[in-house]
Amino acid sequence: MNAGANIADGKILIFLHADTKMPSDALKHIFNVIQKEQYKVGAFKLRFDSQRKIYRFIEFFASLRCRLTLTPYGDQAIFITKSYFQQIGKFSEIPIMEDIDLMLRIKKGGEKVYISNKYVKTSSRRWEKEGVGYCAIRSSILALLFRLGVSPYRLLKYYRVFRNLGAA
Repeated sequence: MNAGANIADGKILIFLHADTKMPSDALKHIFNVIQKEQYKVGAFKLRFDSQRKIYRFIEFFASLRCRLTLTPYGDQAIFITKSYFQQIGKFSEIPIMEDIDLMLRIKKGGEKVYISNKYVKTSSRRWEKEGVGYCAIRSSILALLFRLGVSPYRLLKYYRVFRNLGAA
């Protein structure tokens, strides 16, 4: 992600997962947030492409977590001005939790994070394959452990173990 940010020509960076789609007016919305509302960082609400009710529950809690902590995750299409991204030291070169690490540094620096009322839509394919509840619990536990100071290198080992268990 840092390599892509380094060669990007624009003044605003968007970090978008390959399995996530932005709303049709996302670019205009992001521009307005940065230019008119004068934010340097923002993200969207999360929605899954599945109609299963369990995903509405996960979306609700992801939105609540995000509103309370102002810590959006990478699957929420984080956008940030390129100058501020460079100023805060870009993404840390860690194998996992780089999105949370970035947001925690932004919060520590006192910068406001804009949480859009618009949604990005992410694929539920991996969640379905590994188990919806399992993915939600795994993600929550690993994020909590990271926030408590557990090394992302150690968490990566557990993430891989958990992914293998979930796929079995």
